[in-house]
Amino acid sequence: MANSVPECYHCGLPVPASAEFPVKIEGISHGMCCRGCQAVAQAIVENGLQAYYRHRTALPKSALGLIPDELQKLDVYNHPGIQQSFVIAPSEHLRQATLILEGITCAACVWLNERHLQQLPGVKEVLVNYSNHRARITWDERETQLSHILREIQLLGYRAHPYNAQQQEDLRKKERSADLRRIAVASLSAMQVMSLAVALYGGEYSGIEHGMAMLMRYVSLIMTLPVILYAALPFYKSAWRALSSRRMNMDVPVTLAIASAFGASTWSTLRGEGAIYFDAVTMFSLFLLTTRFLERGARAKSTEAVENLLKLAPVMATRVIDGQHQVVAVLELVQNDIVLVKPGETIAADGVVVEGESSTDESLLTGESRPVSKEIGAAVIAGSMNLEGPLFVKVTGIGENTVLAGIVRLLDRAQAEKPRIAQMADRVAAHFTYGLLLTTAIISFAWWWIDPSRAFGIAISVLVVTCPCALSLAAPAAFAAAGSRLLKRGVLLTRGHALETLAQVTQVVFDKTGTLTYGKPLLQKTMVLGDLPEARCLAIAASLEQASEHPLAASFLAAVDRTELLAVEQAQNMPGKGVSGSIDGQRYFLGNRHLLANADSSLMLAAAERGASVVWLGDDSRLLAAFVLSDELRPEALDAIAQLKQAGLGVMILSGDGQAAVRYAAERLGVKDYCWEQRPEDKLQRLHDMQRQGAVVAMVGDGLNDAPILAGSQVSLAMGSGTEVAHASSDIILLSQNLSDVWHALETGRASISVMRQNFAWAIGYNLLAVPFAALGYVPPWLAALGMSVSSLVVVANALRLRQA
Repeated sequence: MANSVPECYHCGLPVPASAEFPVKIEGISHGMCCRGCQAVAQAIVENGLQAYYRHRTALPKSALGLIPDELQKLDVYNHPGIQQSFVIAPSEHLRQATLILEGITCAACVWLNERHLQQLPGVKEVLVNYSNHRARITWDERETQLSHILREIQLLGYRAHPYNAQQQEDLRKKERSADLRRIAVASLSAMQVMSLAVALYGGEYSGIEHGMAMLMRYVSLIMTLPVILYAALPFYKSAWRALSSRRMNMDVPVTLAIASAFGASTWSTLRGEGAIYFDAVTMFSLFLLTTRFLERGARAKSTEAVENLLKLAPVMATRVIDGQHQVVAVLELVQNDIVLVKPGETIAADGVVVEGESSTDESLLTGESRPVSKEIGAAVIAGSMNLEGPLFVKVTGIGENTVLAGIVRLLDRAQAEKPRIAQMADRVAAHFTYGLLLTTAIISFAWWWIDPSRAFGIAISVLVVTCPCALSLAAPAAFAAAGSRLLKRGVLLTRGHALETLAQVTQVVFDKTGTLTYGKPLLQKTMVLGDLPEARCLAIAASLEQASEHPLAASFLAAVDRTELLAVEQAQNMPGKGVSGSIDGQRYFLGNRHLLANADSSLMLAAAERGASVVWLGDDSRLLAAFVLSDELRPEALDAIAQLKQAGLGVMILSGDGQAAVRYAAERLGVKDYCWEQRPEDKLQRLHDMQRQGAVVAMVGDGLNDAPILAGSQVSLAMGSGTEVAHASSDIILLSQNLSDVWHALETGRASISVMRQNFAWAIGYNLLAVPFAALGYVPPWLAALGMSVSSLVVVANALRLRQA
């Protein structure tokens, strides 16, 4: 029986017996008929589109059909259903995608992607986070499509795909394994080559046969080849991408040093005379690979808090339909779905409790370690954990439309927006690379005239020792570490300039209501004026307020158990006065002095002096009780103000409240500079007056009605609950809603700028010290490689101190 001819797995044509072009698809190796099919199949696999082979109904009939439409134009990513998990719509026509970029090796890669994509029609904003390689791209769907943007990224030599926390973790593990393999190859080669180099150096002094020396040279050449052909490949790729885009990055001098040293050493070996630098090539590659591996690990630690947030959201949820429980993927949920969250489970989506009572742990989101109670009508946040009883939650937000995703977007924006000091460092590093190449050329020519035999080795040393890795890492490493430190305390940076500006603040301005106070009146005292007991008076008052939307109504309802509420008939709301209704046949009134004419004005005056309000309860003929309510100061406000004053900062209160309430709060807090009855435009004018006098102002407000002054201050901090954070426009959001963190943020800003300056001083000082010694021939190439690696590690280690502070 004749053997059947194998068919090409891609197009179905016969596979020639003389050659087979294999591609591994879903773990199984399949033969292709030609290199074209092999390339297309490999591209399909690399783009994660293996499902094409499972679901296709016909084989391609022409060369044009060899590439499936999903890959040919990446149109699959334009489908709204596909975009649901990683694209949001900030406005009607704007779209914003969260992507992962593969191939990012340095700050120059980030610059190249941002600059190129921002030049495309329709692309409004591109922010690439160097610490985690996550990109946020905003475009107008009327002018361009996501598939076109992805194709442009691929043309640059990078690969982009939708962000997925698990996929990013898999990619990180893959990169880590590849890095370790390259380090292992470089280590083995370096050990062998260095052993031979020691023998060759020693032989020059003690004498060695020419044949033996040549043998050692050739063995060194062969042992260096794995480094040149495999371990150092990332340097070549990065340098090529930079040169292709007519830009210089730090891998250009690295590649130049490796290639020139290896080329010259190979030429000397073939000629049988002259110096060889195989030991320098292998050691330099090993040190640089190890340094970058450690840097990547340090960056991962510095952004650990952000990555922990991303891992909070589960991938599965229990959806309830007609009483039936279905376990489904979170991406399948839609708004208004009902999901069951059992005790100990993580909440899968933003929503509102429709049944059940429990408490949730929101510590990783807000920094608040105490459980937050939840009952019917309460909002819950995706990523928080249900602690006690089962909750039935109506979904209001999923995927990129959750509070959790909003927090991560703000963090990415903050880390992508570099402070001025970091922008300056990038400009210096770019010019520094050109200066380095020019300096190396001048030193080479000088030594060519002095001693040609040493010129090349000294040029390699200068090229290696001055690699600007440390300078490029100085700011990003410190900024990422500081952001992680603040996030652990529930302080969210949303703007890149915030840290730098915090270090310069001289004046802190507070709003009162909702900032220094809770913004919610609380019942402080109940005074019985008739023959009814206090509990009965409070129950009547709360019952009358059941249907009211006045802010004071919540204070009464919070003071009693809902089971104690009474049935109210003929309820009536009287705007500007209060409420009334009949309970058990008796008519009751609850309101201010305009509703109950016989109210005691002296009691009202005394309460007003303390910034409190008085609400009266009475029936048709008499007063029954008086309730004193006030907006209480936050318990940590006094200590927070004291910390700021002790640090020499000016403190001021600008409030729209009345004079008595503002004066009472200011006196309790020890603040002498305060203003009352301030409209938004009045606050803004006060702010500009302070700025004209040279003050650097930090404004602390509630993030809602303080928008003008928050925008006008040099740096703004908003008290933001989880439900407000995604829409906040301030530079910093206090998720913890703890005023003590205002000083903590200021202190971290000062510390981070100090660390950045230390890093810059070290990087510049190291180069100023190392270049003369290398130029004079006192630093051999292998020692130059070690010094360059150590300088980068010092910068990263110094930045990581911020996480421990």
